[in-house]
Amino acid sequence: MKRETKILIALFILAFIIKSIFVFATPLKIWDETVYANLGYDLSNNILDYSVQNNGWSDFIPSGNDNFYAWPKMGFRAPLLPYLLSPLYLFNLGFLVNFFMVLVGSLSVCLVYLLGKKMFNKKTALYSAILFTLIPLHINYSAKILTGVLFTFFVLLTFFSFWKGYEKKIKKYKVLFGVFLALALLSRYTALWIMPIFPLYFLIRDKSLKFLKDKYLWYAILAFFLTLIPWFIYGLFEYNNPIGAFIHGAKASAYWGGLQAWHFFFGYWWQMFSIIGIIFIAGLISILYKKDFLKKEIYLLLIWFTIFLGMAIYMPHKEDRFILAIVPVIALISGYFIDKIKKYKTLILIGIIFISLFSLSSQFYTSYTNSYTDTNECFLEGNKFLAEQENALIITDESSIVYYYTKQKTLFYPNPWNYMSLRNLIENNYEGMNCFIFFTDFDMPLNKEKHIKIKKDLDNNFEKVFECNKNSGLSVIYKYA
Repeated sequence: MKRETKILIALFILAFIIKSIFVFATPLKIWDETVYANLGYDLSNNILDYSVQNNGWSDFIPSGNDNFYAWPKMGFRAPLLPYLLSPLYLFNLGFLVNFFMVLVGSLSVCLVYLLGKKMFNKKTALYSAILFTLIPLHINYSAKILTGVLFTFFVLLTFFSFWKGYEKKIKKYKVLFGVFLALALLSRYTALWIMPIFPLYFLIRDKSLKFLKDKYLWYAILAFFLTLIPWFIYGLFEYNNPIGAFIHGAKASAYWGGLQAWHFFFGYWWQMFSIIGIIFIAGLISILYKKDFLKKEIYLLLIWFTIFLGMAIYMPHKEDRFILAIVPVIALISGYFIDKIKKYKTLILIGIIFISLFSLSSQFYTSYTNSYTDTNECFLEGNKFLAEQENALIITDESSIVYYYTKQKTLFYPNPWNYMSLRNLIENNYEGMNCFIFFTDFDMPLNKEKHIKIKKDLDNNFEKVFECNKNSGLSVIYKYA
């Protein structure tokens, strides 16, 4: 076995172990995780039904007063992750879903090495891959069933094929570039942000439009659109528009999630990147001082970083995971900087690794402490009870999460609350089902008068069949009889 192969295997195993540990940092899935998992589960039963209309749960995304681009249509969520998860459910391997993103994230470490090797050299590739393995932002989201890490994986494949195709002159990679770019878009619609990077790079490199004469670039564009054909067909059937899903995604991003300041990401820089974020900044300063930005490899990475981060800053709603696609840039430029250090390189690298591991341990402890609570434990115990029921309907405001854990039909509480409205809803529409009302301080803390009233009405009018009451945690399940 070649030494380089051994290095790649070692990097993969190390990344897989670290990311797997973080899977256990929290016992409970967040809403978006359960949405993607539920979609994968439902697709395993009907691969053509990408919606929530017939499957007993809801994503409950506001429509922004646009009823056409609204529930139950799910096109605003990129489909590739649910479709990749569906075979695991189809073949009764659902227990592996928690580790799917761990696998993808670990493979991404290998891609960082391969991209670094092609763009720079083996040493830079190794340093970059090691740093990428230790970046908290990527580790945290490799432990969650979300699209960001999958998107980053296909972004890496896109840039790897782009470099091998248009700089190393390998024709098949020129075409594969279009395929991987389309898959990145199907992973997460923010792939639209990386599309301007490539023509801008060509313009800087060639100082002309001669790159348009490359017939393989046009083959890549054709491959891009051919890869998207199934999603265009879905758009026609669901929205009467081949790009309807992308329109829905744009509309949803405009009215969901609230507003964050433009400097949001910089305020969380240390939490996201730890010491590696500081090394990256030092690398940028070194690049400017030595004028390394004139090198093709460097200005491609800088364009990648600047455009994607700029778009993320421009968007009104911001979350740390939205910039996962710049994590490879941070690792590569940091690895390039370390490779240029003349003295104490090994000692510096060891110091970075030590600080990174300490930072990761601290983040794991914080997440574990904040997640393993009485409230979460009671909520999970309630879900376990409901999963054992037959022909059940569950009234809950955590539709997606409860469906993920129980695979039972769910319904939202009446809003505004009125227990007679709830009784009438059950009697008129769900006769013959075992109807349960799930009250939990997971989403209904008893420090609010509204929630106290709901619990009092339930106590007085429905049969209590389950209760978990542990210090600060409470979950109660009532049955309509």
